[in-house]
Amino acid sequence: LLSRSTMTQKRRNNGRNKHGRGHVRAVRCTNCARCVPKDKSIKKFVIRNIVESAAVRDITEASVYAQEKGQFALPKLYAKLHYCVSCAIHSKVVRNRSREARRDRTPPPNFRPKRDDAPRPPRDQQQQRSGPGAATGAPAATGSFGGAPAGSFGAPAATTA
Repeated sequence: LLSRSTMTQKRRNNGRNKHGRGHVRAVRCTNCARCVPKDKSIKKFVIRNIVESAAVRDITEASVYAQEKGQFALPKLYAKLHYCVSCAIHSKVVRNRSREARRDRTPPPNFRPKRDDAPRPPRDQQQQRSGPGAATGAPAATGSFGGAPAGSFGAPAATTA
């Protein structure tokens, strides 16, 4: 008599999120362009500034818009990245977990930039301050490239007697 044995499965969902759907369209891996079913791909949503942080100060200084009314919002780059399993493991987007840890289905914590918990003074008090960096609260830069010593990039240092 035949006994029906089922193969062992590593994950409860077989590594997919397809429940009840027969077919899911394929997407291309961002890294290697491999065809991966959309429900199987590892998705990562990235929000970045279009302008790198080193150039933000240069743009604000050269800006035509007045800084008194508040800083203008620099545009951001929104991208949804799809990775195949092998690229996600290789680029450390996900890691392999033990059998007991695989049962943990809680989503990973969101990594957002930490903000100061101290309460900010009202806007009218911020504008009363004067001096370099008063609008941003940043210290004054000592050189031409965001804090580098004056004259360290081949330009003659300005000396005052």
